[in-house]
Amino acid sequence: MATMPVSRTLPLLLEEQAAIDPEHEAIVGGAIRLTYEELVVQVRQTAAALHALGIGRGDRVAILMGNRPEWLVLAYAAQYVGAIAVGLNTWATARELEYALRHSEASLLVAAASFLRQDFRVMLHSLEPLAERLPSLQQVVWIGEMPVAASHLSYAQFQQLGEGVPEATIVALGAAVEPADIALLVYSSGSTAAPKGILLRHDGLIENGWHIGERQHITHEDRLWLAVSLFWSLGSANAVMNLLTHRGTIVLQESFNAAEALRLINAESCSVFYGTPNMVRAITDARAPGDRRLASLRAGATIGTPEQIKRLAALGATAICNVYGLTETYGNCAVTDASEPLEIRAATMGTPLPGFTVRIVDLADGAVLPAGEVGEIRIRGRLFAGYYRDAARTAACFDADGFFCSGDLGLLDEAGRIVYRGRVTEMIKTGGINVAPAEVEETLAQHPAVEFAFVVALPDAIQDEVLGAIVIARMGLTVSEETLQAFCRETLAAYKVPRIIRILAEADLPLTTTGKVKKSELKHLFDIAAVGQPARPS
Repeated sequence: MATMPVSRTLPLLLEEQAAIDPEHEAIVGGAIRLTYEELVVQVRQTAAALHALGIGRGDRVAILMGNRPEWLVLAYAAQYVGAIAVGLNTWATARELEYALRHSEASLLVAAASFLRQDFRVMLHSLEPLAERLPSLQQVVWIGEMPVAASHLSYAQFQQLGEGVPEATIVALGAAVEPADIALLVYSSGSTAAPKGILLRHDGLIENGWHIGERQHITHEDRLWLAVSLFWSLGSANAVMNLLTHRGTIVLQESFNAAEALRLINAESCSVFYGTPNMVRAITDARAPGDRRLASLRAGATIGTPEQIKRLAALGATAICNVYGLTETYGNCAVTDASEPLEIRAATMGTPLPGFTVRIVDLADGAVLPAGEVGEIRIRGRLFAGYYRDAARTAACFDADGFFCSGDLGLLDEAGRIVYRGRVTEMIKTGGINVAPAEVEETLAQHPAVEFAFVVALPDAIQDEVLGAIVIARMGLTVSEETLQAFCRETLAAYKVPRIIRILAEADLPLTTTGKVKKSELKHLFDIAAVGQPARPS
């Protein structure tokens, strides 16, 4: 039986895994293939370049590029010298990029010249004068292009800086890193406010990555397909740490494309899938009948409705695991076990991982609720080190018992498994009774003609709020509002049945740049004046 690595810092973890099996493939990306031994060599060389630039303990190194091997090498090199890796959002606007660089106080930015439709050189130039707007930023390094300013470096020039640094110096710096030191600074999406900078420790990344992989039954023979962006915790803190702690192989796709995903998964015999429901749908649509290019898939992690989980299992990832967590919990704090029946893995997020305690509390008075009742999910245990430069927000997110207030709705079933029910801010109060939209969405999605469903609150003169549903029908199928309302009445209380349903095309949905549905904008798809007088709750 596999045992957890002894190491509790990233430098020592890489060295430990390389010592066990130096020739085992660690990272694949584009034309680059690195064994664990080669990964350690490249990380040390890059750490030497950082040291030559004066980067050291506690400094922030910002990384702006797609899923390239250099992203991981730079992050581990920063951690080797005691610095903190900062993943920057490749979808960011110039304003958002300026905020992250200024807030993180990054002293070094390493960036690709461009990525997809983004030209980062033009974007950074728009922030001039950098010395005034980003006073902490001392150096910029470009990958893929020669620098645009005399003060900037190419990646090759940057690497040459470390040639005169003794390897013993870097080894000593790596050995001096402490388990409680900060390894990653991850920014939240910031959809409703300024993004939060979330601090993650070395030991938490390693311990949680191990436990996540154990629930998924990951071994050193597994190969991860990863197109989820590394600047998200799902990529850098969850998927990557899962495979690194189990000495698996990480196969990077620089940016998601369904046809390329099919090719890469097949060519690299990837067995572990990490992705979102929109990725699953795109791959499903791109796959021709009888296509066997996903035959190597086995396990992994995703989120979504029960139907979405089952759709991924039908593609070949039969041991796929449903998960629950936040960046503040190092990615996941609950994961289903890969050996559990698919019905359980589709409908629940599993029991808490070792190191976590989860309770459900009443939104009104904070009282702990019994199994089966919906309230706020609160978590204690292996949590983040705080929000960077925001002690007040950090203190405010914990209750009197030291539980982190997630802002998520959910329940615990009789077996202690988490069932997610949406965000607290999405809770609908109709006639004085709380309704979790996710419960109604899951019910609608069980109808054979429904692909997706999204439930929101609509204003009502009598009930204050009633439920409205946006439904996307399965390709080639039709369904009526009346049929869906009748379907809901079979299993839901009357007050949970959507008062008005709009059946739309998927193209009508308002999406973020990363393909997520903007729930805050769904209300605009309804004719609010058309909402009738709903029946009283029964």
